[in-house]
Amino acid sequence: MSGLMKRIIPCLDVNNGRVVKGIHFEGLRDMGDPVELALRYQDQGADELVFLDITATVDARPTALAMVRRVSQALSIPFTLGGGLRSVSDISDFLEAGADKVCFNSAALADPSLLNRASQHFGSQCIVVAMDVKRDGEIYRVYSHGGKKGTERQALAWAIEVADRGAGEILLTSIDRDGTGLGYDLSVLQSVTKRLRVPVIASGGAQSAEHLAEGLAHGASAVLAATMFHSGAYTIQSVKQHLAQAGIPVRLETLPC
Repeated sequence: MSGLMKRIIPCLDVNNGRVVKGIHFEGLRDMGDPVELALRYQDQGADELVFLDITATVDARPTALAMVRRVSQALSIPFTLGGGLRSVSDISDFLEAGADKVCFNSAALADPSLLNRASQHFGSQCIVVAMDVKRDGEIYRVYSHGGKKGTERQALAWAIEVADRGAGEILLTSIDRDGTGLGYDLSVLQSVTKRLRVPVIASGGAQSAEHLAEGLAHGASAVLAATMFHSGAYTIQSVKQHLAQAGIPVRLETLPC
């Protein structure tokens, strides 16, 4: 897969219609309007965007759908929506609202067969599984409910299962590294990418262009980051220039709006 273009994906965590950011999934601070930030990143040359409704509930569904419609009308690059999706009907609602892909986490852990049904109905290309993992001694344990509830599942075994069930992509987030600026957890990333043929997005802890390069060098097809872009410390262009100079294949031209 080394010849394929590597993707740079800003992540926008959304809470009640606003973009927020925390550390270890806690201490959320307001970072702005999702559409304004999305357009900024599109103009900078982002390949895709991921929106994660981190406190999604059934009550918040109309708010989330309204946001997806606004984003879809404004953007020309693909975007993924995750958070609170529990059924094939939910997927249909968000794809019809304009999302290109949908992302599952807790719902897939509770009912893995949902992935089979979703991929058969909509195609694997629009089904992403988010895995929030945390080191537990010698293993990496999978967490649900926004990283708050540990499960008995181990990261590699779960990644293999979801790929077998039809997930077209895996978003692998290290809870230990989330928001810390210490870089991705390369150990769990490489253990998963070495075993899977589906694309893996590295997530959790990136704070520099070098961190993104490390994630891509350890098998990620795409790298996701939030704070380093939200803060203005880096632009997508500056990161892509760094990666290109390091010999990593990235798309340098921006898409027309």
